[in-house]
Amino acid sequence: MNFLRSLLFMAWFLALTLVMAILFLPLLALPRKATVWMARHWARTTLWGLEFFAGVRERRIGEAPKGAVLVASKHMSMWDTLALYLALDDPGIVLKRELLRIPFYGWYLNKAAAIPIDRGAGADALRRMTHAAEKVLAEGRPILIFPEGTRKKPGATPDYKPGVAGLYSLLDVACVPVALDSGRHWQGFHKYPGTITLEFLPVIPAGVKRRDFMARLETAIETATARLLAQ
Repeated sequence: MNFLRSLLFMAWFLALTLVMAILFLPLLALPRKATVWMARHWARTTLWGLEFFAGVRERRIGEAPKGAVLVASKHMSMWDTLALYLALDDPGIVLKRELLRIPFYGWYLNKAAAIPIDRGAGADALRRMTHAAEKVLAEGRPILIFPEGTRKKPGATPDYKPGVAGLYSLLDVACVPVALDSGRHWQGFHKYPGTITLEFLPVIPAGVKRRDFMARLETAIETATARLLAQ
């Protein structure tokens, strides 16, 4: 039964994405807000299909931050990007530059939300990422980053990268940690019915020393994520 539900959702997702990507292609020539409008509708409709076909719902704990703030989230599945994009209301998203090379998807992503990072460019990559992030903050928008840099299976050993601390220090903004348990219900192709929890944790204020910041961030996210997975 789960296989059939997952198959129906995948068919919905692929059809929806293809139709919207082609139909709204002219939006890429318009101001960024037009692409944001389309992207939010795509994300919202995708998650509607996830609930309708696969029985996967969502609940939130805590209040999503608004304005110029850094949001650092656990990352287990594609669901995280969709749900946080909607919850944060037009964030800039730190992501791998390679994603922007994907036809259609990368074009829309680049226009709507991307703060790309080239992992092979070292310190220069951090400077370029910071410059792009400063523009997002100047517009009063939040920045979303996944500090481990990739998706992790539930219970996997955490691996927090130093880029999040560098960005936090250079931008001099508060950081909101986020815990979630999406990996229980979205596992690649397979979707399992249930409720995914997205939890916004207490703010880490600006100005915390780099080492202390990394320790506080990892402890907050991993402790809350373990609690969610144990429920």
